[in-house]
Amino acid sequence: MTKRLILTRHTKSSWDDPNTLDHDRPLNTRGQTAATDLGLWLFSRDYVPSQVLCSDAERSLKTWDRIAPALPKTALLQIKPALYNAGPDVIMAVLRHAQTDVVMVIAHNPGIAEFASRIVTNTPLNTAFNNYPTGATLVCDFAIDDWSALAYGDGVTIEFVVPREIGL
Repeated sequence: MTKRLILTRHTKSSWDDPNTLDHDRPLNTRGQTAATDLGLWLFSRDYVPSQVLCSDAERSLKTWDRIAPALPKTALLQIKPALYNAGPDVIMAVLRHAQTDVVMVIAHNPGIAEFASRIVTNTPLNTAFNNYPTGATLVCDFAIDDWSALAYGDGVTIEFVVPREIGL
């Protein structure tokens, strides 16, 4: 059996209001467009999650809200407060409880960048992978029957993209 992970950093958020708490920052216009483009890109490649594990930060939730309309079916959305500013071991722990074959995780840097680099056997050639900019998305597969068997270094990179490279 194969499990597929779609690992996405939230898209660009707004810093317009200095009084807004980090957790509550919305997407800016560029982030809204990038998330919509990511949804279309995922659909065009048939990378359709059946479960989404999403940080509870506003920018993560709004990233999913803009991705979802492009996809043909409704994924099970699970809001995971533990993913807010989570390190790689927390992301791993949350993902090990996933329930479907194709899972999307939407989280934050720096934890998501470190998790991405540790989870795959073959890092993408794209230099953007190293800093995992906003909207960066890794698609990788695992030869496991259950997410509880997930281990660092087991993922096979299928594709990696950042929104500015999508070119829709």
